[in-house]
Amino acid sequence: MMKIIDLRSDTVTKPTQAMRQAMMEAHVGDDVFGEDPTVNKLQHKIAEMFGMEAALFVPSGVMGNQVCIKAHTQPGDEIIMEQDSHIVVYETAAPAVLSGVLVKTIPGDKGIITVDQIKRVLRPRAYYLPKSKLICLENTHGRAGGTIFPLEEMRRIRELALSENIRMHLDGARLWNASVATGVTLQEFARCFDSVSVCLSKGLGAPVGSVILGPGEFIERARTFRKMFGGGMRQAGFLAAAGIYALDHHIERLTEDHEKAKYFAQRLGDLKPFRVDPGSVQTNMVFADIIDDGMTQGGVLRQLQDRGVLLTPERYNSIRAVMHLDVSSEDVQEAAGIFQTLFS
Repeated sequence: MMKIIDLRSDTVTKPTQAMRQAMMEAHVGDDVFGEDPTVNKLQHKIAEMFGMEAALFVPSGVMGNQVCIKAHTQPGDEIIMEQDSHIVVYETAAPAVLSGVLVKTIPGDKGIITVDQIKRVLRPRAYYLPKSKLICLENTHGRAGGTIFPLEEMRRIRELALSENIRMHLDGARLWNASVATGVTLQEFARCFDSVSVCLSKGLGAPVGSVILGPGEFIERARTFRKMFGGGMRQAGFLAAAGIYALDHHIERLTEDHEKAKYFAQRLGDLKPFRVDPGSVQTNMVFADIIDDGMTQGGVLRQLQDRGVLLTPERYNSIRAVMHLDVSSEDVQEAAGIFQTLFS
């Protein structure tokens, strides 16, 4: 059987044997009643990590973002975010459907928007205009190639938001990557926001789950919407145990994924059919633009798949590779070699 090197996403990881053991040994209860001790332990642990009052375990990153949007807004409000953010592109118009809010998008530079851009789109206070109620930022920014939102710009946006009585939410699905790459603590990032959503099932390798964080009153409101959206889980401690194991063992190793991504980008940067900027690789993602007019996105992906290397399409005529704990340095070298064999 052909070996498969799966670089489609860091969501494709399987639980390690040690993580599976932790899951099987978990003490569980009914989390809808607040009685699952392992879920409660996860929520307390991660709230302490971020220096926030409370946390809530949810099934997915999308639900985490949407529960927070719902808890911050009223129908008819407006929320502001970068035009290629995950909430806009990959969450099936959920802000409009679930919360009845208008989304105002701003074009970013590698996913980053500035306080000056936000100032220009804030609504004047008039009864016939929607209220600018929430600013959503993403760190790292997936569709921009895993780029890191600078802390200083977040702080400037926070000052504006406080002066305008606007709430802020962070889609921090891969915030772990940003923290490891920059040395900025999770608490420093979190101080800029009224709510944060983080994912356990991407770079950290847990099979399922995200966590939202915020003030205690906000999290109790969010708990209601989690239930409303179908996210009330029963003996969820088996999943929470995987998250606890991931927090204890899989954060610092993200540096390895970042190093693999930089190596992969350098190897692909030598191939004429592609445009790759190794200097733009900040975390665990590599984007390669196809610049050979005789090649198509689908054709490139099929040729790679036939050789056992899986990537995803991304943006117009671009492909994406994501490094994670289930691909070794040897796998990445082999995948780069297959690229060179096919496209040099």
